[in-house]
Amino acid sequence: MEIRVLRYFLAVVREESITKAADLLHITQPTLSRQIAQMEEEMGVKLFDRGTRKIVLTNEGLLLRRRAEEILELVDKTERELSEQEETVEGTVSIGCGDLTAVQLLPELIRSFHERYSAVTFDLYTATADHVKDRMDRGLTDVGVLLEPINMEKYDYIRLDQQEQWVVVMCPDSPLAKLERITPKDLKDLPLILPRRLNVRSELARWFGEDFDKLNVLFTSNLPSNSSIMVHHKLAYAIVIKGSIAFWDKEKITYRPLFPELKATSVIAWKRKQPFALAAEKFIEYCKSALSDTKEQ
Repeated sequence: MEIRVLRYFLAVVREESITKAADLLHITQPTLSRQIAQMEEEMGVKLFDRGTRKIVLTNEGLLLRRRAEEILELVDKTERELSEQEETVEGTVSIGCGDLTAVQLLPELIRSFHERYSAVTFDLYTATADHVKDRMDRGLTDVGVLLEPINMEKYDYIRLDQQEQWVVVMCPDSPLAKLERITPKDLKDLPLILPRRLNVRSELARWFGEDFDKLNVLFTSNLPSNSSIMVHHKLAYAIVIKGSIAFWDKEKITYRPLFPELKATSVIAWKRKQPFALAAEKFIEYCKSALSDTKEQ
């Protein structure tokens, strides 16, 4: 399977038309049709349902689209990294992070690093720790800010001093908003949104105790922002890491801490023995130096 043909395939997917994709790619329509047909023949699957108005992906086509996007993202990143191996430090550092309090460390790290290496830019990717770690494994993300607990066997990391606080998100007019803190008893029988990560839910299970299996869980969600939209529409209460919620509109969303208090730690991590582009390598070294200095103060 050639990289060039994967790009052809994605162009057809975006344009929903072989004719339009051929125009975009500056090749003839018969040539593009032949390339797609050869791809289907080689793979032994049908990638498109060709309708009268537009073409639609089959289930196999949907899978190939996701994989093709990942492959080409990695190819493009690799090409950039190879071109960046020069004396001048330039390029893009990819940082993956959850919606965490620890993210507030990044602005100063990036600002001071950028003052030294002004040609370096950054790509921020927001997702859960499991997803970010998967991207790090595949070479798509250089550095991750990850919420524990998480298996760090394959990574070098620095555990951050900032504590991540668990809270309940609610509407300002909610009865629970009258309380200063929320106990397991307060949440009994209420519709809840819990984190999607199993490791994290295990921490909450210990906090709830024997009543955890009796909870009225309406949703699971990967990020606080999605949960809070559901909360705003009064569908449920969300249990999330405080993260950036403190910056949100308090007239629409508020929160209260759990009691007994439940906190977590986070780490800034990178893949061990991973070859990095020069910009990422310099940023990792800078993080190690800057964060070590902070811990010693």
